[in-house]
Amino acid sequence: MLIPPDQLLVFALASLALLLIPGPAVLYIVTRSASQGRAAGVASVLGIQCGGLVHVLMASLGLSAILLSSALAFNLVKYAGAAYLVYLGLRTWLAREPLELAVAARQPLGQIFLQGLVVNALNPKTALFFFAFLPQFVDPARGAAWLQFLLLGLVFIALATFSDGTYAFLSSSLGAWLRQKTREVRFAQGQRWITGGIYIGLGLTAALTGSRHK
Repeated sequence: MLIPPDQLLVFALASLALLLIPGPAVLYIVTRSASQGRAAGVASVLGIQCGGLVHVLMASLGLSAILLSSALAFNLVKYAGAAYLVYLGLRTWLAREPLELAVAARQPLGQIFLQGLVVNALNPKTALFFFAFLPQFVDPARGAAWLQFLLLGLVFIALATFSDGTYAFLSSSLGAWLRQKTREVRFAQGQRWITGGIYIGLGLTAALTGSRHK
């Protein structure tokens, strides 16, 4: 089997743990949904996920090429990715200011979609995240690595669409309340510690598991 069900379940749970913690993409979606309604929220979700799909395709091709060239090089990328995840967690813990919601000017739906797509597609942090996250769940012994990367990436995008879509629908329904609280709402300190802990946990787990690519 290309990816065992238990491995896919672990990947899905790890992905959901990351996705359910609000970040910049969720802030963008919530802001658009609260200010312009459900249609704007859906447009922002689709734009961001299309931008993410660009990174999934690039990671699938790039990481597969590295694996084909050298198993050692792939392991170096894998451990570098684990270190990067730990770095993300530590940076999240040490951040002085939590993210906050911002008031957004009204824009056409097409512009909202394109803005989400371009911003996410051109975000180097998103590319680094996929290069760090996906290799932790790929084993070339199970079959075509590029197909594993692609499948895992598509699962991540599907879960992201679901979680971000939920934020869009909820925030559009609570738009008036959110707009009243916009200047005061901040992510709690506890959320920052949870987010950082998830990143560090994923990185340490990957590093301590050891190399499976002989």
